[in-house]
Amino acid sequence: RRSGQYTMNHDHSKKIPDGASFDRSGSQDSLDELSMDDYWKELENIHETRGNNHEERVALVVKEPDEGELEEEWLKEAGLSNLFGESSGDSLESMVFLSTLTRTQKAAVEKRVETVTQTMRKKNKQHQIPDVRDIFRLQNDSKGKVCDGSEPSAVGTSENKNETHDGTKGNFSLETDEQKSLLEEMPSSDTDINLEISFSEQAANLKDSSVGKIYKSGGGDTLLPNFRLPKDKTGTTKIGDLAPQDMKKVYSLALIELTALYDILGTEFKQQKAVKIKTKDSGLFGVPLSLLLEQDQKKVPGTKIPLIFQKLIAQIEETTLETEGLLRIPGVATRVKGLCQELEAKFYEGTFNWENVKQHDAASLLKLFIRELPQPLLTVEYLKAFQDVQNLPTRKQQLQALNLLVILLPEANRDTLKVLLEFLQRVIDHRDKNKMTLKNVAMVMAPNLFTFHGFASKTIEQSEFLLAAGTANVMRFMIQYQKLLWTIPKFIVNQVRKQNTESQKKEKKDKAMKKLLKKMAYDREKHEKQEKTPNDTDVPQGVIRVQAPHLSKVSMAIQLTEELKAGDIVARFLSQKSGNVQTLKKEEVFLYEIGGNIGERCLDDGTYMKDLYQLNPHAEWVIKPKQS
Repeated sequence: RRSGQYTMNHDHSKKIPDGASFDRSGSQDSLDELSMDDYWKELENIHETRGNNHEERVALVVKEPDEGELEEEWLKEAGLSNLFGESSGDSLESMVFLSTLTRTQKAAVEKRVETVTQTMRKKNKQHQIPDVRDIFRLQNDSKGKVCDGSEPSAVGTSENKNETHDGTKGNFSLETDEQKSLLEEMPSSDTDINLEISFSEQAANLKDSSVGKIYKSGGGDTLLPNFRLPKDKTGTTKIGDLAPQDMKKVYSLALIELTALYDILGTEFKQQKAVKIKTKDSGLFGVPLSLLLEQDQKKVPGTKIPLIFQKLIAQIEETTLETEGLLRIPGVATRVKGLCQELEAKFYEGTFNWENVKQHDAASLLKLFIRELPQPLLTVEYLKAFQDVQNLPTRKQQLQALNLLVILLPEANRDTLKVLLEFLQRVIDHRDKNKMTLKNVAMVMAPNLFTFHGFASKTIEQSEFLLAAGTANVMRFMIQYQKLLWTIPKFIVNQVRKQNTESQKKEKKDKAMKKLLKKMAYDREKHEKQEKTPNDTDVPQGVIRVQAPHLSKVSMAIQLTEELKAGDIVARFLSQKSGNVQTLKKEEVFLYEIGGNIGERCLDDGTYMKDLYQLNPHAEWVIKPKQS
C-alpha cells in the first residue's frame, strides 16, 4: 500500500496511455494527451516522492454502506433524523423546516425517506415507521397552523406549487408568480448566476424547456464564461457573514439543494464514509487538519489555517512568483524528504532555517502537505461529488454545484482551500513571466487534490483518462470562479429567514416561552427606562436607529432613502469624531443586521438599506468589527 493514498487497490502508477483513441468530448473540454502532459508528469513526480518514502502507512478505507444506510445518514446530516426512528412521532420541528423547501428539494427528501422507510420495514425495526406520504401530508395539513394563519408555503406538490407564503412584512417568498415568470424568461444573460431561485428549480425548468442558449462544456482556457452575480439590493451574503445558528440551517439546506440538483440532472449523489483509522496525533505532515489546527491554536490563538501551510506559501512568494515553471517543476525528491523530516523536528521550536529552502522545494512541500492529509482536503464525504461536477450538463450547473459543495465543507477544510485557491490565482496573475496559465496550474494541482481516492477500483485506462481530464477541469473552475463559490445563494438565506420567522411564531404559542418572553420584555423595558436619554425618542417611520458601541458616536438615527447603502452609514459614523480617539478604520468595521428573521448577518458596503429594511423590518442595526 502506498503512503498517503486514499485506496487499497487503485493503481495510478501507470504511465500516460499510449496511442489511446478515447472519446474526450463533453465536460473534458476535448483535452488531448499533449495538453494533459503536465497532469501525467505531476503524477509521475508524486510517485517518485512516494517511492523515496519507505514508511508504510495504512491506506484510508472507504466503507461500503448497507442498504438504506446512506439515506439514513443523509437525513441526519440534513437535520431530519426525527422523520424516522424512535423520535419519528415528534417531528413537528421538522414541519417548520419542510414548509420552507422548494418543490424539487421536497422531492429529494421524499425519495430518501421512502428508501429508509422500506429498509426499516424489511429489517422489522421495533419502533414506529411513518409512511412518507403521511409525513408530507401532515406537513401540508399543518401549514396553516404552523404559519399562524398566513398563506401556505410554496414548496410543494404539483397541486400547490403556485401558492405563495409571506409570513411577515418582509417579502421573501420562495416561488412567487413573479419569480416563476422570471424563471421562465431565463436566461436574461447566459453569464448571470441567478441566486434568487433554487438551482434545482432552475434545472427542472431548463429540462422542460428548450428556450435559451446553454453553455455546454467544451473549449479551452479562453472560452470559460465570464460568470457574474447580478447586483442584489439587499446585499450579497458571503460564507462567514452569518451567525453559527443560521449557518447550521444553511448547511442542511445546501445538502438538500445539492441532492435535488443532482437528482434532477440524473447524476448519482452519494456521500462516502471513511472507516476510522489510526493517524498521527502530532507533527506536521499526515496529521488530521482539525488536530493540526488544535495544536497551532495553542501557539497562535484564533488561527484558522495551519501555520505550516501559511509559512510554505509565504516562503514560495518571498522569492518571486515570476519563476518559470513554478508549481510544475518539482523539487529534488531526496532533498524534499530531508526538509520534511527537519521541519517535523524543528518547525514548532522555531529553529528551522528557512534560508536553505529553495522555491521549488517549498512548492513540493506544499503539495506534499495536501496529499499527506489523512483524509482529502475536499473530504472523503464529498470528494466524489466534487469529481462528479464534471458530469453535469452545463457550466452554469457545474458552478452552482461547486458553490453548494464549498458550503458543505467543514470550516477548517473550506478555509484552507480558500487560502490555497487565492495563492494559485496569484501565481496565475504572473503567467506572462512564469508561463503558468490557469490550465497549467489546474493540471498540476488536480492530482494533488483529486487523484488518490480509491472510490473506483480497477478502472480501465479510458475512464482513468476521463477522470484525470475531468478533475483538471473542476480544478480550473474552482480557481477561476473562487469569488463566486464563497457566496451563500439568496434563496437559501431567504429559506433561513422563513425558518426563523416560523420558529418564532411557534415559540410564541408555547406557554413556557410566553412566560419567558414576558419576563424578557419586562427586563428590557426596565433597562430602556434606565438607559433612555432625552434625544433617544421613539424612532419614526422610515428611520432606523444604528448602534455603534465601539465608536465615539455610539448611536444615530438614520433616515432611509432609496440610495442609502450600508457603506454610507459606516462612513457617516466614522466621520463623527468626538473626545474619544478614533482607533478603527473603515475596512475594520461593518454594519450588521441582527435579529428579526435572521440571527446575525454582516452586510457588504453595497447593500441598499431601504430594500433590506423591507425584507427584515424587525432587525436591529449594529456597527462592529468582524470577528476573525
